[in-house]
Amino acid sequence: MSTTQPSAARQIAGMAAGLRLEQVPAPVVDRARLHILDALGLALASHAYDYGRRTIAGVAGIGEEGRCSVIGSPLRLNPRDAALVNGVLIHGLDFDDTHLSSIIHPTCTALPAALALGEQLDRSGAEMLAAFIAGAETGIRIGLAVNGGFHHVGYHATGVVSHFASAVTAGRLLGLDAAQITSAQGVVGSTASGIQVFLEEGAWTKRFHPGWGAVAGITAAHLARQGFQGPTRPYEGKFGLYETHLHPGRGELRADALTAGLGDVWHFGETALKPYPVCHFI
Repeated sequence: MSTTQPSAARQIAGMAAGLRLEQVPAPVVDRARLHILDALGLALASHAYDYGRRTIAGVAGIGEEGRCSVIGSPLRLNPRDAALVNGVLIHGLDFDDTHLSSIIHPTCTALPAALALGEQLDRSGAEMLAAFIAGAETGIRIGLAVNGGFHHVGYHATGVVSHFASAVTAGRLLGLDAAQITSAQGVVGSTASGIQVFLEEGAWTKRFHPGWGAVAGITAAHLARQGFQGPTRPYEGKFGLYETHLHPGRGELRADALTAGLGDVWHFGETALKPYPVCHFI
């Protein structure tokens, strides 16, 4: 990607900062509503499982109360803690939606941040939906660009992209301008991770990844709001996401997928709901 063109982060930020819900095709908005409903149901179901109960107890033990809801619980937490818990609850059963081409679970990458900040800031449903769609679309496009490359080198793709998706979602809800949302993406370029070592023994960390991405995204957006400067080329820059998180020969990079048709083409509309609670590779 040429350095004479606006960076991918700048183009994504421009889309998110100016997005109005009426600019998104109605079928995509309808699908977003359905997928949010699906995610809320999955979060409720997670309360029946040990990982859900222990996550709530662990985060509640930090001792910071707030005004943001934990799905299915009377507990109220600060935005970052609520987003962390809700991310675990939504993704925990591995029954959440999947975008097959990008190999990510889009809703959990953006919804925890959208719910927490939307509630804290008392944003309208339309504002929350627009922010959610902008973030989820960002996560999908990052996955499309790396073409399966994260999985090949041991990263959980949903865990990686959730940092960027949440930063865009949080930035949109906080009313940041394009330069600030660019900085927020740059900040989370230094936090985006999620290693797949959990596969060796069935550990719970996969469930933790999207919630932690929401924590990072909310933090980055608040920092950017106060003028904190992040790099403007977190994806394609030297030592950016592509170079550091992908190995040569382990998946063909399709960098143009990150911005091609941005604002006109909505890949979120291609996202599928799972008929069975198993990995879609099965």
